[in-house]
Amino acid sequence: MNKRVLLIEDDIPTMELMFHLLSTYGYAPLRASNGEEGLRLAASERPDLILSDIRMPLVDGYEVAERIMADPELNSIPMIAVTEFLMPEHRNKALAAGFDGYITKPISPETFLQHIEAFLHPEFRVPPAPTKVPAIGASPPRPGGRRVLVVDDTPENLRLASSLLASAGYQVTTAGGLGEALRLARDDPPDLIVSDVVMGDGSGFELIRAVKADPRLRAIPFIFNSSSMAVESARKKGLALGAASFLFRPISHKDMLCEVKACLGEPAQH
Repeated sequence: MNKRVLLIEDDIPTMELMFHLLSTYGYAPLRASNGEEGLRLAASERPDLILSDIRMPLVDGYEVAERIMADPELNSIPMIAVTEFLMPEHRNKALAAGFDGYITKPISPETFLQHIEAFLHPEFRVPPAPTKVPAIGASPPRPGGRRVLVVDDTPENLRLASSLLASAGYQVTTAGGLGEALRLARDDPPDLIVSDVVMGDGSGFELIRAVKADPRLRAIPFIFNSSSMAVESARKKGLALGAASFLFRPISHKDMLCEVKACLGEPAQH
């Protein structure tokens, strides 16, 4: 059965473009021209994914997300904000309201489909990992320490995390965003993933959903490490999506390493 995607959008050209792209790639899009209609369709159709505009009259996208999150029958449905708001504070507000990710307008067909695939087709357009790679946990520890994939779109954060983890004996691979992280993880699954939440090409919430949807990756422990989403609602959402831990920056080096060891099942150092 084709995956159903609910589109809540009051701009006709944007709606038509999204509808065309989804139909072309084998999805089953549903249309709603305002927030109230979108909420009714979400309740009656139970789609696999919801895309909602933010700026709409009467019921805006923030309220749509908050009402979906408050409904125990619907709050497991992933949601992506579609917005012309580009500032970090707008992304933070969308994620805090309950959205898992965000797509900026005007819609770019290639980028748009990458976001959709992260939720609904984790294997699509990404070469499957070579069959010679063993299942997670099936091989003995690698020489030189366990492997950690660190994901962040701020180079300084990547440098700091890499230096800390490498000094503790871990092998560190870094990724600057969602797409690169998924490619690296599928090519050679790490022992642990540490990710920021707010990033330029997709959120950490999108990343963990894609990881947990992939049978080869879902057992990998996942840590969120964020400064821009240092709120309790984000922590609860991250843990509900399967994260082992949700850390707020700044965090001491000692506490960070303790969390990493705990997630990897390693004994703590005293």
